[in-house]
Amino acid sequence: MSFAAILSASRASADSSGGLRACLHFAGQTLVEYQARQAVRAGADRIFVMVSVITPALSQAVDRLSADGIAVALVRDMVSMVRDAPRDTDILLIADGTIVAQAHVDHLGSAAGDTLLVADDSRASAPLERIDAGQRWAGLARISPGLLFGTLDMIGDWDLALTLVRSAVQKGARRITVPEADLLEGRAAMVESQQQADLVAQAVTSVETARAYDRGGVEHYVFAPVARSLGATLMRLQVPAFQVRIGAMALAAIALVPIELTWILPGFCLMLLAILLSDSADHLDELALRPPPKGWTAFATPALALIGITLAGASAITFDLALLVMVLVVALRWRRLGGAMPWMVLTPATLLSLLIIGGALGFMQEAYRFSMLAAIASAGALILRRRA
Repeated sequence: MSFAAILSASRASADSSGGLRACLHFAGQTLVEYQARQAVRAGADRIFVMVSVITPALSQAVDRLSADGIAVALVRDMVSMVRDAPRDTDILLIADGTIVAQAHVDHLGSAAGDTLLVADDSRASAPLERIDAGQRWAGLARISPGLLFGTLDMIGDWDLALTLVRSAVQKGARRITVPEADLLEGRAAMVESQQQADLVAQAVTSVETARAYDRGGVEHYVFAPVARSLGATLMRLQVPAFQVRIGAMALAAIALVPIELTWILPGFCLMLLAILLSDSADHLDELALRPPPKGWTAFATPALALIGITLAGASAITFDLALLVMVLVVALRWRRLGGAMPWMVLTPATLLSLLIIGGALGFMQEAYRFSMLAAIASAGALILRRRA
């Protein structure tokens, strides 16, 4: 069952700049954007952000979320919340500046009724809000419509999130306890400054989440571990994924020059590096919980690599090979693989690796012929292993 989410973006950060916690840089975006993407991944179908003042940074964050198809709205007062909040679904409440591992968000997303994510009282949980003598609120709660609107009917100047949590405690809401290790290692934290945000981002994004693979061959078995490491480094340097993807396209275009000058192997090596950069950009999007691109930006780098392979071969068979591999690239990106395993798919990096080995040994034409047979076998695997 779907639900809505309420985020908060009003508390100032501890940095000297005096900005909002919600606008701190976190995993290639603002912190509130990351919270919203976490909620959507857990099943939320709309996002409400409680704000005291609408800043340009918040407006831009809303625009970016909306561009990705996420329904998000800024709410400045309780009257608007009473009017817009859904009356037939639960609410996922995320406190201002709270970041927890996606597994905890998913857990509350699948819960039913009033539920609180809590931490046992200790030195590690000291920054969190105390709810009784033994536990503190970890910044995440699932609230029923009855409790939400019963609280909204109260009169006075109060903090919505804390008031809802106190009402849930009084009502005897179910509690889920965060392991102490998550608090110590930063996978559940209240972020107050940019330095803390960087450390928590590194801890949270280091946890791999299960996902359907969208790579094959060399990209899956060789480039993926390198892309994860490079992506984590680029994220700490706050390099946007789009810039990395543009850099990959530029490098692939530059690699066409040595190929035109008949320096085939150096050009192919540059193409491999361009594909690695493109995969690193994809991993940056994964870390930021953004959906993988499926438009022209996703296919520009492999298409340029296949153009280079066609120019190097200068024959009809190389053109046919490039077209067939491009079909496999589209099938990978759109996850239409049937039951084919990653090693069964001939990808651009795998093709380049075969041609580099063949060219280094003096068997370039034979490598092209072998690659064509491998491409036909890959297409056959996608078709024949498709489930009925």
